[in-house]
Amino acid sequence: MKGKTAEHRRLNAHRDRVANWRLWGPYLSERAWGTVREDYSPGGHAWRYFPHEHARSRAYRWNEDGLCGISDRSQYLCLSPAFWNGRDRILKERLFGLTGEQGNHGEDAKEYWYYLDNTPTHSWMRALYKYPHAPYPYERLVSENRHRGRLDPECDLVDLGVFEENRYFDIELVYAKGGERDLLVEITAHNRGPEAADLTALVQLWFRNTWDWGHPDGPMGDVPEKPSLTATEHGIRAEHAAAGTYWLYAEAADTVLFTENSSNVELLFGADNPQPYVKDAFHRALVDGDATAVNPAGVGTKCAAVWKVTIEAGGSARFRARLCDEPDSDPFGTFAGVLKQRKKEADNFYATVQPQGLDADAKRVQRQALAGMLWTKQLYYYDVSQWLSGDPVFPAHPARREGRNRHWGHLVNFDVISMPDKWEYPWYATWDLAFHCIPLALVDADFAKRQIELFTREWFMHPNGQLPAYEWALDDVNPPVHAYAAWRVYKMEEKQTGRRDQEFLAGVFHKLLLNFTWWVNRKDAEGSNIFQGGFLGLDNIGLFDRSKPLPGGGRIDQSDGTAWMGAYCLHMMKMALELSRDEPVYQDLATKFFEHFLRVAHAMMALGDDQDGLWDEDDGFYYDSLHVPGEHQSHSIRVRSLVGLIPLIAVETLEPEQLADMPVFRRRMAWFVENRPEVARGLRSLTAPGVGQRYLVSLVTKERLVRILSRMLDPDEFLSDHGIRSLSRAHAAEPFVLDISGQRHRIGYEPAESQTGMFGGNSNWRGPIWFPINYLLIEALQRYHHYFGDELKVECPTGSGVQMTLAEVADELSRRLCSLFLEGENGRPAYAGEEPFASDPHWRDHVLFCEYFDGDTGKGLGAQHQTGWTGLVAKLLQQRGGHR
Repeated sequence: MKGKTAEHRRLNAHRDRVANWRLWGPYLSERAWGTVREDYSPGGHAWRYFPHEHARSRAYRWNEDGLCGISDRSQYLCLSPAFWNGRDRILKERLFGLTGEQGNHGEDAKEYWYYLDNTPTHSWMRALYKYPHAPYPYERLVSENRHRGRLDPECDLVDLGVFEENRYFDIELVYAKGGERDLLVEITAHNRGPEAADLTALVQLWFRNTWDWGHPDGPMGDVPEKPSLTATEHGIRAEHAAAGTYWLYAEAADTVLFTENSSNVELLFGADNPQPYVKDAFHRALVDGDATAVNPAGVGTKCAAVWKVTIEAGGSARFRARLCDEPDSDPFGTFAGVLKQRKKEADNFYATVQPQGLDADAKRVQRQALAGMLWTKQLYYYDVSQWLSGDPVFPAHPARREGRNRHWGHLVNFDVISMPDKWEYPWYATWDLAFHCIPLALVDADFAKRQIELFTREWFMHPNGQLPAYEWALDDVNPPVHAYAAWRVYKMEEKQTGRRDQEFLAGVFHKLLLNFTWWVNRKDAEGSNIFQGGFLGLDNIGLFDRSKPLPGGGRIDQSDGTAWMGAYCLHMMKMALELSRDEPVYQDLATKFFEHFLRVAHAMMALGDDQDGLWDEDDGFYYDSLHVPGEHQSHSIRVRSLVGLIPLIAVETLEPEQLADMPVFRRRMAWFVENRPEVARGLRSLTAPGVGQRYLVSLVTKERLVRILSRMLDPDEFLSDHGIRSLSRAHAAEPFVLDISGQRHRIGYEPAESQTGMFGGNSNWRGPIWFPINYLLIEALQRYHHYFGDELKVECPTGSGVQMTLAEVADELSRRLCSLFLEGENGRPAYAGEEPFASDPHWRDHVLFCEYFDGDTGKGLGAQHQTGWTGLVAKLLQQRGGHR
């Protein structure tokens, strides 16, 4: 492994199972309320059943949350800071935001926090939270956004004046590991304001409630024996039947409070509390002044070390705690030295990861992107069968058995998983996760591989071969990108280490054979190699919600669904060819996927035969096709969107030396091309070798490639200053309208937030820039150039007169995407000149990797911390730095 730093040695020790350096990490969610798992309502109204107002008083069933907190990997024991400015009406134990029903653009966090640094073993972690001096405006945020419509911008915390004159605390959170079970916590609060301000800081330690649900046998994740926290002469002893014993030390804390991590049922439901001390005791003691809320005996299942300080203007205060599995008579004697050493080791580790061609700002952005990827790991616990049945202490709701996720009773999740976002999306999304694994592989290929494997395991994958989509609807259909991720991570690790992990590749390949078969059997309605797919993660990109029955019935033959399957064929072919290097029998499977791909390509092309196909020769673009019952003629949905660009990504090259080593595959390939000319028609790249005598396998011909690119690279259509838009800007002046079954459906270009709630939440693909598809397009252009070389040039931008090779086009798109985050003349475009983010020295270098970006300005939108697939910028910067 390159650069054997201390962090690399920890990773190797963990991989070889001689140490457990990932036992503790940032596995605590930023939000557990308002989620599907915690929803026990008969109707499935998650946001209403468990709102933010309940979170401080109600014990969670399936997970826990905190403010940039940590836990052990089973989340038995949790640690997180909390704060109170003396004026807030709620003790700040967790982050606040609007539910999908409250926000005028869906769910939205209304706080400012940043993931600044992290290492793969979480030996060093930094985060920053900005806490106003003023009372936190919960009600104002709800009421203001409720009164705004979808045509209005969101009202954010900074819009309400609570940060004026810098009247806030910058609270820096640092975690470091002295050992596998030795956690150092340092909190530094900086008063940025012009006057002294009071702050109460807490370090909270508690056990996830596994004892109140009536399961005497203790199913997975549940330990019915009640654990305990006990005050001793020198520290707090934490004892848990499964997690073991730990000790918490808090340097010079003013007091330590104790209570139980159990619901305040009297406050919530008007019933008697089984015990006097409940979850919201610290809020009641500090904010309400109720000293009787906490247990004076110094025992419980939740405790907090408390410091009360007044911080002068421009001053700071520091709070330190240590959690370890052995008693320590001098827990803070080595504290500063361990922090300094772990910081140095983190810098040494990233020095081996980051290319020298990146300047200081680009390195800062890349390191923060990777920090976000590592911070957004979370323990995800969801036993669907148990959840559907309900726990013994809850009344039975038979309707739940016929409701959400009822077909997934086999699914039992109790794993640390990479989340898209731990506040807005504190649940996995399978196709998001596939993209997460690419930047994660830059720093921790082993973890990336385990994530890919996990979703193909029997407790995740449905017995019929489907992969689960996401918590709100496991049945939904995501693009099949798992094979792509497996192949890319495999090749990245090989490049980094020289190791070919055939065992990983073969294991994933065999599981994906089941998933591929599910796609063929379930999503090709006519057996014609044209796929429907459904939702496919593209939310508002179309006229209809493609996961629901269409108006008037019928079906949509999807250009993107079919192209995804074409790409799936090629990724499986590449994997099979790689496995053939050691096991020649895989050549037969490579042949199977090659031939299947050609049939998909033939169906999409419809070159001169009786099929409708999905290509529009007049427009030079791919469109979806709508089939309505009783109508012989299909309707071409002539919306120029990513749907028509995704066929570009189904492309791979075949190297001559590779074919020379694969005689069975080579002979079968030649036979098929020669004897099935009607299927291979139009793909001259299969018989005419290009640069380096390699062959090209692609859904699009050279002519169609050039025509599509003329639109994709047109600033009046797809090309923005910061990447490729999801919908052509031409639809701003010319919306597409289709009348079906007496209903009029319309779609127009919307560069920023969605103006329709048809698909719920802040779903929006009607114009903004999305990283995952942009990233795939860049990689596709690189592969086309690998075949065509410098001979093929296109105009970029269209109409500029500038001719570029496809490699240069790919580099230009990468530059535009990276520019979203890099410091420019007017700050970082993702902040679109907004203050204080754009220029304030305490804000401008803290980067948010948002869910998507305004198609005209580049402003970051949607989930603020969708570090997941937007974290792909780390891989783009890696390539750019390497090129330089």
